[in-house]
Amino acid sequence: MTTFILLHGAWHGGWCWGRVAPQLRAAGHTVFTPTFTGVSDRAHLLSPAVDMSTHVEDVVRLIDAEGITDAVLVGHSYAGMVVAGVAERRPDALKLRVHLDAFVPVDGEAAIDLLPEGPAHHYREAVAGPGFGWLIPPRSLEVLGVKDQADLDWLTPRLTPHPWATYAETIALGDAEASVPGVFIECVDWMRVFQPQAERARARGWAVHELSTGHEAMVTAPDALVALLKEIAR
Repeated sequence: MTTFILLHGAWHGGWCWGRVAPQLRAAGHTVFTPTFTGVSDRAHLLSPAVDMSTHVEDVVRLIDAEGITDAVLVGHSYAGMVVAGVAERRPDALKLRVHLDAFVPVDGEAAIDLLPEGPAHHYREAVAGPGFGWLIPPRSLEVLGVKDQADLDWLTPRLTPHPWATYAETIALGDAEASVPGVFIECVDWMRVFQPQAERARARGWAVHELSTGHEAMVTAPDALVALLKEIAR
């Protein structure tokens, strides 16, 4: 059986895996779904000092405290940055990394630099305005490909502002990160913001899978995602 660590994207928390984690556990796998510092149930710890390194540290501390080895580390969206950072810090604890419609950074890049020009401009405008210069307000879920009203009603009240410093901080990566094998899953039924990241993954020689759903795959296509994660883990 496999140990999965499932990392959420911006504005979310560990709760967003609620349709995925129980299925993996029912199949006998061990699953961790941590919430990053400063969002969701840890929003009381939010401050301008929370950056990407904070979130990498969150996961490193989890790995060390639980004695996790041979794990499959899954990062959705923004959390692709965190996956890379954890791979650099704890490569020996991971057997595989999965970037789920997520950033695939190289040394010296920031998440905001990896977004296409349109979404990046929207983020900067939102931070400068309603984000008070240090927060990213939640994006429209419809833009992310969520169409079902029940999904919108479940997601919307749970989203919280995300610290801008996590997108602005550049990442430091070296040989350790590169040693951890990777897989990319692209969600193809929306504007495909992460298609360039899928191409990066292909260029690295990673397997690239496609899911016919919007960006929020863990909510809109949990069964298909679980089946794919099981296949990847095997």
